Amino acid sequence: MRRKTLALATASGAALLAAAALPATAQPGAPRATPAAPGAGLQEGSVSAADLLAKLKGCSQLSNGKYRTDEETSATVPVCGKNGAVFWKADMDVDCDGQTTSKCNADTDPWYQDDTAFRQSNGKPLNAEKLPYVVVPSSSGIWNYASAGIKGGGVVAVIYNNQVEYAVVGDTGPDKIIGEASYAAAKNLGINPDPENGGADSGVTYVLFKNSKASPIESHADAVSRGDALAKKFLQDN
Repeated sequence: MRRKTLALATASGAALLAAAALPATAQPGAPRATPAAPGAGLQEGSVSAADLLAKLKGCSQLSNGKYRTDEETSATVPVCGKNGAVFWKADMDVDCDGQTTSKCNADTDPWYQDDTAFRQSNGKPLNAEKLPYVVVPSSSGIWNYASAGIKGGGVVAVIYNNQVEYAVVGDTGPDKIIGEASYAAAKNLGINPDPENGGADSGVTYVLFKNSKASPIESHADAVSRGDALAKKFLQDN
């Protein structure tokens, strides 16, 4: 998972060295690297970003409090509810956890972990380089994703820069931080997918459809097919 507590960087006992060792995105006040410019634009399914966003104005807050987008920021992001879905508007940090690949490994990601909370149908961790997936905050007093009808493999519409991408719920992260998705999810949306200094500072909307599940979890094609049907129903019900 992309976000880690700053305590990881202080193991040397020298504050100055710790600050230097941290990536720019983890240092308070440091700007994140500029996202890669989108190409022609991604549109999965037939429901447009504009139509989905039109249904996401305002917020019926479900969470008992709000989340931070990064370790050093204040808590400003609520989890909101709609008929058939929950959503939040945040940033995107890049998760490279799961199977070891050329893009996601201990050399490319200082916080790399070789497992994911939810696994493929064959029992292996998910492949962050290949599979678009979203990270949900671990259950806490702020919000319990499972109680809201969100499960591993659940279908998610990720909206960024007038683009729509479908993903699955693939991993869990810190219980006070929100806004994270896999290397593949970022790359497909034209966001810099580098797990150390990539991501997007803002402008990402995550719509998680309740009681949904791609089958198998590693099938992006199934997530897109189910996501398109769920998005159409979401427009009808809201």
